[in-house]
Amino acid sequence: MTTARNYDLVIVGAGTGGIPCAAEAAARGARVLLVEKDSRIGGTLHSSGGHMSAGGTRRQREHGIDDSVEAHLADIERISGGTARADLVELAARHAPETIDWLDDLGFEFAPESPRLVYGHEPYGVPRTYYGKDGGLSILAVLKRLLDEQVTAGRADLWLGSTAIGLTEGTGRAPAVTVLRRGVDEVEVTAPAVVLATGGFGSDEELFKEVEGFPLVSAAHPTSTGDGLVIARDAGAAIAGRGQYLPTFGGLPHPTTPGKAYYEDRPLLVANERLPWEIYVDRAGRRFVAEDEPSIDLKERALAAATDGTFWTVFDDRARLASVPMVAGWSPDDVLAKAGVRLGVHKADSLTELAALAGISPDGLTATVERYNTAVAAGRDAEFGRTHLPAPIAEGPFFAMENHGITLITFSGLDVDEHLRVRRTDGTPMQGVYALGELIGAAATCGNSFCGGMLVTPALTFGRLLAHRLTQGAVRT
Repeated sequence: MTTARNYDLVIVGAGTGGIPCAAEAAARGARVLLVEKDSRIGGTLHSSGGHMSAGGTRRQREHGIDDSVEAHLADIERISGGTARADLVELAARHAPETIDWLDDLGFEFAPESPRLVYGHEPYGVPRTYYGKDGGLSILAVLKRLLDEQVTAGRADLWLGSTAIGLTEGTGRAPAVTVLRRGVDEVEVTAPAVVLATGGFGSDEELFKEVEGFPLVSAAHPTSTGDGLVIARDAGAAIAGRGQYLPTFGGLPHPTTPGKAYYEDRPLLVANERLPWEIYVDRAGRRFVAEDEPSIDLKERALAAATDGTFWTVFDDRARLASVPMVAGWSPDDVLAKAGVRLGVHKADSLTELAALAGISPDGLTATVERYNTAVAAGRDAEFGRTHLPAPIAEGPFFAMENHGITLITFSGLDVDEHLRVRRTDGTPMQGVYALGELIGAAATCGNSFCGGMLVTPALTFGRLLAHRLTQGAVRT
């Protein structure tokens, strides 16, 4: 039996964007319902580094950093190659400084070194990446306090362990969300506005393959299963951002769970972290990029274009001892001890035997190593232009570590207009239905790139902006 409830605003997803939207709307007088399928609020903030970006903040000025919104916009254009939504990027970047200053005013505990340049992906031109001392949890600490105030005051209701299973567009009536509350009761909740903020779908293999078109090796948050995308699509919403997916560069396979990557054992594959002694090869044993390429963005694109997403780092015993660490937290002895024990880490006395163990073409690998060793002897890599050529791969035993391009975020998402209204497949906006955060796809604000801080900051910013727009004229009671 389905019961009915009415609110001024219903928000589905108590994460980076949903919480500030709910808290600010309630503080401005709206009767708010926040629905969350997990047993706790926070979503990806529990597993995210919580990186944010903004140009021209108070904290930058205090640190003597000269920056502006215009410089931030120019960097996003450069990094994304102009592939992001210009209108949404403009909206996010214009309001980003006030978002960072807002967190600052609320006592957000910045990591003392931030803002700084971050090189995990293509870096900005100036230090404008901010994060808390506890990563995403530092953001959650502020947001939880705001939400708790509104829940305690009776201005917001929070339904945990409750999943949105249906959406009805408001055509001549208010839109409605059908919620399976605590896995038992179906409740139809109506409101003049519904905000969908359920995150991405990087933990749903079938949906990911359907929408993004790639096999999934995921390190995404486990609740990122595309609930909001599914119910909105069923109601006629369009999906945007297809064809812009980009994998992150390399992660070891999870030791116990197929299709997952174990990000805690993170191979150090960024040139400014460690210059490589190894080579990267695909299943055919072929190299596909200069291993010392300083741009992680170019490496990610080479991985996506030239492989099926799987590659191996291949090296010899001399490299094991000299190039430290190859994996975060691993010593040379750890590499030796994990070989043949840890999934994806292989060791053999010959390259042919190593290839057979790892699932690489033996002929391809031996030919590639021979060409690479010739390049080392000549001091010139004619194939890919690698310049760091410290030693041949010649001293057994030989090692191969399996790596995958991994999914942390999803690039496709619900199509929205410049007001964050969800659009139907014919391009017209749905009545009273909005979306934000990763649910609108990383491509909306990052394009076909990883643009630092341009997921977390837009989620926070759009959540606050929507709360203000949807509660104009509300009177606090």
